[in-house]
Amino acid sequence: MRAPSESDFGSRLRSAAVAARVGTWLGVCFLVAFVTGLVSHYAQTGHQPVPFPASPAWGYRLTQGVHVAAGTAAVPLLLVKLWTVYPRLFQPLPRGRARALVLAGLERGSIAVLVAAAIFQLVTGLANAAQWYPWSFSFRSSHYAIAWVAIGALLLHVAVKLPVVRDAWLTDVDGTTHDRPAAVEPGSLTRRGLLRTTWLAAGVAVVATAASGVPGLRRASVLAVRSGEGPGGVPINRSAAAAGVTADAVGPSYRLQVAHGDRLVELSRDDLVAMPQATEVLPIACVEGWSASGTWTGVRLRDLLALVGAPADSTVRLTSLQTRYAFGTSTLPGQFAADPRTLLALGLAGEDLALDHGFPCRLIAPDRPGVLQTKWVRRIEVLA
Repeated sequence: MRAPSESDFGSRLRSAAVAARVGTWLGVCFLVAFVTGLVSHYAQTGHQPVPFPASPAWGYRLTQGVHVAAGTAAVPLLLVKLWTVYPRLFQPLPRGRARALVLAGLERGSIAVLVAAAIFQLVTGLANAAQWYPWSFSFRSSHYAIAWVAIGALLLHVAVKLPVVRDAWLTDVDGTTHDRPAAVEPGSLTRRGLLRTTWLAAGVAVVATAASGVPGLRRASVLAVRSGEGPGGVPINRSAAAAGVTADAVGPSYRLQVAHGDRLVELSRDDLVAMPQATEVLPIACVEGWSASGTWTGVRLRDLLALVGAPADSTVRLTSLQTRYAFGTSTLPGQFAADPRTLLALGLAGEDLALDHGFPCRLIAPDRPGVLQTKWVRRIEVLA
């Protein structure tokens, strides 16, 4: 059996005109995902030279939702893009001058890096959205590092292919200027039909998997990992059982510790309920892309800091009762601690917190990643 050659792929759909248009939107999706991914990574970084803003409260909800939507849309775009350019894999290297051979080799090497990085980002991103981790490496650090590789390879690819892309956009989609000589057979669709089908597939993928945080589209998001339902209308990402939080740990003996230097105050849940209460409507938005708004009631964090004589804008560390999985502790910068909307929540939607939502108390702050909205809080310690 002989190896395939470029001439074996004769469909007119495998054209530069199609690849340029699909590739352009694929590049846009990757750039949007890259920028919004940087926002998410920075929001979770402990040391922030420029403080992450506490307003607008829905900021992280928007950027992370766009991040996951852009990554989801990129999946069908990447599949179509790879299908259209697949015959180029079998194109013979140029003969003659060594310089042309080296340039062709570098171009193909950069494309290999780009494709590998793109597949890695999309596969691990979708797995993270499903909370499925069949690997031993850190998702967050690896996803962040490979994002730089992908965007670098993308920019290099754009620089090399820009003349072809520009010409393709400036001519009709049925133009043949940059077509391969073998690409003469009619396909089952026209080129315009293939492009329309691709745009439709990208839109359906986004709505079906990444739109659960949009109230009007929630029912249409049939493949979403989170349905949008849960106690108080807020989904549960990690249950108390999964986190190792037992009934004894949240029983009558529970005490919240608030520490500042040598000052320590211990409060039962009844003590917290007896303090002045505030109610805020705040979203909770997770790195997996889902989000939901809730009506939270509890004690303002700055009121708790006042009990130990700490400034309202103190940086604090919150420690959870959970005994399994990451994010058992989180650091809350001063701009969030001082914000009057930041609560140690005791209730949701007019009811006591459900155990799976963080009973006896949990943090809820504006414009904050959900993984850092610590549940089952047992200690608040002033760091600075």
